[in-house]
Amino acid sequence: MTNSTPQQDKIKKIIYKIAAAAFWIAVWEAIAVWVGNEIIICTPVAAFRRLLGLIGEPEFRSAVAFSSLRILCGFFSAFFSGIALAAVSSRFKLVRTLLEPITSVIKATPVASFIILAIIWFGSKNLSAFISFLMVFPVIYLSVLEGILSTDKKLTEMARVFGMGRARKLIYIYFPQVLPFLSSACSVALGLSWKSGVAAEVIGIPSGSVGEKLYRAKLYLETGDLLAWTAVIIFVSVCFEKLFMLLLKLIKRKAGVREK
Repeated sequence: MTNSTPQQDKIKKIIYKIAAAAFWIAVWEAIAVWVGNEIIICTPVAAFRRLLGLIGEPEFRSAVAFSSLRILCGFFSAFFSGIALAAVSSRFKLVRTLLEPITSVIKATPVASFIILAIIWFGSKNLSAFISFLMVFPVIYLSVLEGILSTDKKLTEMARVFGMGRARKLIYIYFPQVLPFLSSACSVALGLSWKSGVAAEVIGIPSGSVGEKLYRAKLYLETGDLLAWTAVIIFVSVCFEKLFMLLLKLIKRKAGVREK
């Protein structure tokens, strides 16, 4: 019995994924035909046709750009501030103690409550950026903090004995230790930022956003538009996630961090 090569395994995985997707599309088609009401659920062909129609509309690109810009702004703000505050918290216990109740409250409070409060405080234009930041920050902050605190004390002690500078300790000790934690956090936070950001837009209905398009589709019972816009959100979210995780993977490889 011959063992399969890594290339063959990769091809098999792709085939399995395509087969799984085809199966669920077939299930979707069967349910749509059985229901026989496009207001409740349309067929995959109808949804795809509507998606092609949306792409051709002048408002499509502006809506995707509007939402993407704000959601990514919220994500990156949470990404960098989470890393920075985790570094400060690992050094100063007072900062860690002060931030602990804030992160606990954010994690425990329903996102709808924050959305309504944010609309009252800031309005709806940049609502998705604020909500994305709020949902992503605890994930990044707590993961990076855990990575820093779990750093091998023997390594830090050795660095102190040999008089290693802060920059070298950051690059050769903390950076490789924190990267796996940061990578795992980002894989969760990226999807969370898009889900929470679009949910905020659906409630706040900022003009020219993807959330507004979803709200209108719901209001006028346009199931095809609803599914088409949902597909757009998934596609943009997955593309950005793949690109960002690829970048982190390259950084991990450059830093000599082994994949788990």
